Amino acid sequence: MKSREIRQSFLDFFAGKEHKIVRSAPVIPADDPTLLFTNAGMNQFKDVFLGKGSRPYVRAADTQKCIRASGKHNDLEDVGRDTYHHTFFEMLGNWSFGDYYKKEAISWAWELLTSVWKLPKERLYATVFRDDDESFQLWQTVTDIPHDHILRFGEKDNFWEMGESGPCGPCSEIHIDLTEDGSGKSLVNVGDYRVIELWNLVFIQYNRQGDGRLEPLPQRHVDTGMGFERVCAVMQGKGSNYDTDVFRPLFDRITEITGVVYKATMDDPCDIAMRVIADHARTLTFALSDGAMPSNEGRGYVLRRILRRALRYSKTLGCSEPILHQLVGTLAVSMGEEFPELVKQQETVSRIVRAEEESFLATLDRGIEIFNEVIAGARAAGAAAITGDDAFRLYDTFGFPLDLTRLMAAEAGFEVDEPGFEHCMQEQKTRARQDRKDKRQLQEDGGEWMWFSEERTSVFTGYDSLEELSSIAGVSMLPDRVLLVLDRTPFYAESGGQSGDCGWIETAEYRLKVSDTRKDGDAIVHVVTEAHDTARDSAIDPADVSFDGGKLACRASVDRANRQGTERNHTATHLLHAALRRILGQHVQQKGSFVSAERLRFDFSHFSKLTSGELESVESEVNEQIRSAETVIKHQDVPYDEALGKGALAFFGDKYADRVRVVEIPGLSIELCGGTHVDSIGQIGLFKIVSESSVASGVRRIEALTGKAAEQLMWKEYRELQEIRHMLKLKAEEPVTAKIVELAESKKELEKLLQEYRSSALADILLHALDASEEVNGIRIMARMLDHVDAEALRQATLALREKVAGSAGILCTVDEGKVSLIAFAGDRAVRDFGIDAGKLVREAAKNVQGGGGGKPEFATAGGKNPEGIEKAFEVFVAAVREKVSAV
Repeated sequence: MKSREIRQSFLDFFAGKEHKIVRSAPVIPADDPTLLFTNAGMNQFKDVFLGKGSRPYVRAADTQKCIRASGKHNDLEDVGRDTYHHTFFEMLGNWSFGDYYKKEAISWAWELLTSVWKLPKERLYATVFRDDDESFQLWQTVTDIPHDHILRFGEKDNFWEMGESGPCGPCSEIHIDLTEDGSGKSLVNVGDYRVIELWNLVFIQYNRQGDGRLEPLPQRHVDTGMGFERVCAVMQGKGSNYDTDVFRPLFDRITEITGVVYKATMDDPCDIAMRVIADHARTLTFALSDGAMPSNEGRGYVLRRILRRALRYSKTLGCSEPILHQLVGTLAVSMGEEFPELVKQQETVSRIVRAEEESFLATLDRGIEIFNEVIAGARAAGAAAITGDDAFRLYDTFGFPLDLTRLMAAEAGFEVDEPGFEHCMQEQKTRARQDRKDKRQLQEDGGEWMWFSEERTSVFTGYDSLEELSSIAGVSMLPDRVLLVLDRTPFYAESGGQSGDCGWIETAEYRLKVSDTRKDGDAIVHVVTEAHDTARDSAIDPADVSFDGGKLACRASVDRANRQGTERNHTATHLLHAALRRILGQHVQQKGSFVSAERLRFDFSHFSKLTSGELESVESEVNEQIRSAETVIKHQDVPYDEALGKGALAFFGDKYADRVRVVEIPGLSIELCGGTHVDSIGQIGLFKIVSESSVASGVRRIEALTGKAAEQLMWKEYRELQEIRHMLKLKAEEPVTAKIVELAESKKELEKLLQEYRSSALADILLHALDASEEVNGIRIMARMLDHVDAEALRQATLALREKVAGSAGILCTVDEGKVSLIAFAGDRAVRDFGIDAGKLVREAAKNVQGGGGGKPEFATAGGKNPEGIEKAFEVFVAAVREKVSAV
C-alpha cells in the first residue's frame, strides 16, 4: 500500500466504527500557552479530558500533524541518525469521550492491524501496565495474539499522565518485531529499532491529585496514537521510515538540486544530511503554513534553529545555496491533497524560508571559519571543550544556535562549555532588560500614594464623552509633577500602543494641566506638570497646590484636538494591518504599535524588506479605504468566543479578558481593541508612509502620518522638489530624476579621477621611500607610518608598488580617530623565492595593536584599536621578514 492509501484505510476503518473523522488541528496551538507546538493527537481534545469542554460527537479519528523539537518531547538530536525519529510526523488516532472503552479499543486495534493490514500476528507484542489485569485479560479473550506476547511493564512505559496532576491512566502499547528471526521479545521497550512501538492505546480513567492520589474520573476516555511513518515503513517492508514513499519525493528533489544520490545507509554523512534536510523541510513547511514565523524567541527560535541546522548539513552535500525553500513545492505536491494549507500557503512559505536561508548563509561561511579557529586554539591549548565565551560569540555574531555548535564540536571531538554559554546569555539578557527599562515610571522619584479612599478605582468614560464631572480620589506629590487619580475620567490612559490623553482638570481654585495619562493597576493616573491659581490669575508650581479637605470636586476635560489626532492614527493602524495582510499574506501579525496625535508606528511580522511597489500598494489601498468613509462600529463588552466567531483578529500569546471590545470597519477590518477611534474612516483624511525599516529579525516597522500632518509633509516635499527643479534650471516637462542621475555619474567619474591621481602620487612617494629602505639579500624591507591618507588611495598605491618592485616587502599604517589600519605587501620575488606571507605576518603584527586580520601572501590588511603598539607591530613584521630573507 502507498502511504496515502494507508492513511485513508485507517480513517475509513474508524469511520466504519461510527467515528467522526475530524481534520488535523494546526501544529501551532491556538489556545494552549503550555505548548509551543502540537505534539500529540490528543492536544485538540485536551479540554474534554480536563472536563472543561465537550464535542458534538463521542467518537473521533484523525491524522494529526505533530512537531516534537522542544521541551519534554524533543527528538531533534536523533533525527537523521536512526531510522524512525522525526521532528515532524503524523499521528493516526482514535478517541472515545465517555463512550467505548478498553474492550473495543483493543479488539479494533487488533482487527485493523491483522485483518485489514495483514500484519503477522506472531510478530506483534502487546504491553500492559503491571496492575492492569483488565487489559491483560482482554488481550487474551478478544484477540488471538499469542498469550506469551502479552507483557507487563511499570509506570515508565505503560502509565500515561498529562502532567504532575490531572487526567491519567494505564496504556497498552502494540510493538512489532522486525528482527530477522523473530527473536525480539527481549527487545520490547528497550529502545531498539528492530522492535518498535506502533500504537499506544491510552485508557484515561483517573484524576491524579496534587498529593499523588488517584481518584476515578466520572467518565472514562480512550486516546490512541499511532506513528504514521512507522506504519508505512512496516507496511511497505522497509527497514527505515525514510525509505518509504513518504520521503522519496524529497530525496529525489534534493538529488536534483545537489547531484547527490540517497543510498539509504545509516553511517554515510551524505545520507544522514539528506535525512536531516528532508525532515527539517517538513517541519518548517508545516509550521509556517499554519502561521508560525522564524524569530529570536519561543517557537520562532526553534524553527530558526531547525532551518540553520539543516543548512549546516547541506554543506555536507556540497550545497552552498539556499535549498530548503526548493522543497516547499515538493511537499505541496506530495501532501497537499491531505493538507491543503500547504498548497494555499506555498508561495508565502517559500519566500519566508528563502529569506531566512539567505540571511544565515551570508554569515555561515565566516562563522565556520571562526569555529575552525576556535577548534585549532582549543587543540593547541590541550582543551577538551569549546569555551562558553566562544560558543556565545558564534551565537551572537554569526547566529549559530547552541545545538549547532554542539553538533560541529562533537564532529571535531570536542564538547561545549554549556554552563559558560548560558552565563553569557544571561548576562546579555540582563543588559537588554536594563536597556529597555522604562525611564518614565510614575513613582521612580520615590513619591508615595496617599489615598483619600483606598477602595476607589477609576471609571473610564472617555469612549462617549471628552468631559466629566468627577472627584479627586488620590494624589501623590513628586518633585516635578503631581499625580492625580479621579473617580471618573474621560482621559484615556496609555495602553495597547495608544498614548495617554492630555488636557485639564479644574477645581474651584486651580486649573491643572495634564500632560500625560497612565495606568496604575485599576487606577487611571493623570500627570500634572503645570498649575494655574484662578483666584490670583497666576501660574504656580504644581507642588504648591493644596488638596486638603478630603475629596475635591473637579471637571476633567480632554484636549479634543490631541485626542482626535490620536484617534485618526489609531484607526489608520487597523486599516494598515488589514492592507498588509491582504497584500503581503496572512502571516502578517501585529507585533507592536504606538499612536499619538502626531504620528503612528506599526510593527508587524514579515520576512523581508518591503519593495517600493509593495509600499505603494499598501499606501494606495489604505487611502482607497479612507475614501470609502465606512462607519467604524465599536462593540462593547462582547464575549471573547463570540468576538472570534465574528472573525476578530486575535493572536496566540496575546492575553484577552473573557469579555472584550471589538472595533469593526465593515468589510475591511475587525479586531479586538480597547483604544479610541474615529466614527468614520473618512475622518482620517489622508495616509502617508514615511519610513519602513527592520526592528528585529522577522519584524518590520512602518511609520506613517495621517490627516493634516500627512498633508503638510506632502506640501513640504513638493516645495523641495520645485526648488530642486529651479536650481537645476529644468523645464516643467524635464524629469528631475534623470538630471540627478546624470550629475551623480559625473561626480562619480570626477571622484574616480581624483582617486587615481592620489593613488599615483602616493605610489611615487612610497617608491622613493622604498628605494631608501633597508635591503637584505636583494629584498627591500619597508615599515612606514602615513598621516591623513585616504584608505582606498593607500590600498591602490600599495598594490601598484608591489607590482613595480618584485623584490619588496613592507608594512604601512594609518590611524583615523584612534582606529589603526595596517596594510602589508610582498612582491612576487619575495613570495616566490623567500616564502614571505604578508597575510600571516600582518596578523602577528596586529596583535600588538590589539587587533587582527589577514589575507593573501601578496597583500593583506589588519586593524586594531591601540595606536601605542604601532612601533612594536613594525618591529615584529620587519624582524620576521628579515629572518625569512636571511635564511635563504
